Amino acid sequence: MDDGTAILLRRYGNPDGMRIVLSHANGLAVDCYYPFWSLLTERFDLVVFDFRNHGWNAVGRLESHTIQTFVSDISQVADHIKHFFGPKQIFGVFHSMSAQTAMLEACSGTSSFDGLVLFDPFICPRGCDPDHKNRLMKTMRSLVEAARRRRSTFESLESFAERMLKAPAFDLLRPGVVNLIAQTTTRPAGDGSTFVLRCPPEYEARIGEQGCRFASSVDVEALSCPVKVIGSDPVMLHSYMPTVDLGEILALDYDFVPDTTHFLQLEQPEACISAMLKLKGNDGKLALAA
Repeated sequence: MDDGTAILLRRYGNPDGMRIVLSHANGLAVDCYYPFWSLLTERFDLVVFDFRNHGWNAVGRLESHTIQTFVSDISQVADHIKHFFGPKQIFGVFHSMSAQTAMLEACSGTSSFDGLVLFDPFICPRGCDPDHKNRLMKTMRSLVEAARRRRSTFESLESFAERMLKAPAFDLLRPGVVNLIAQTTTRPAGDGSTFVLRCPPEYEARIGEQGCRFASSVDVEALSCPVKVIGSDPVMLHSYMPTVDLGEILALDYDFVPDTTHFLQLEQPEACISAMLKLKGNDGKLALAA
């Protein structure tokens, strides 16, 4: 990146297929989403990456861990993908924090992507119902406080997974996903006997706080590429809800997956892929259908 931070790009799948770029939610890692993106490898040219201070990347300065930096990073990541792997159409598939980041970039003038599929992005566009916005902000603030209280060190991966299994938010995850999250969001500590979070709690909380401020910064009318928003079940807690402005609903091409929570890609990956493939291009045709 511009400040010297290294972000690792990994390429999988079919090099002759359409190119899809994937990333993750705040505090997680793109490898957490393997149950989702592994189903795409036969058909698509996949590039996956972790945001700075997440996943496979080293932990850097807290001061540069900002939403503005993430927006700059996602632009540079797209440029480097074209440089290293060759020019072709590029579609972004992002969740939560990375979805908010991609949408902020797309409404800032020029998107780095030919289309975006965004799972449960944390946004409140103009026209968003005030009551829903207040509930969403309240939920986000509670998640920030939870991140601040989160333990950063664990005796074992099993103890980490056991703590997750006690949280109602993870009740609908596919079998084995909790263990996968434990493996992919921690690394061995320097003492060799414990594990630490790859994204430290204070980093996760910092982005959560900033995400609240940037949620209302999305201008749907300024989006510079086709965007499909796929939310979790609207009756579930923490779900992205469509704005009450009909024009914005149409601009976002909103859909949702029934009986899912915010972690919908890890609960019903097949249904999420089915919804993802319905992204329409500027010509009105299915963009990912080839």
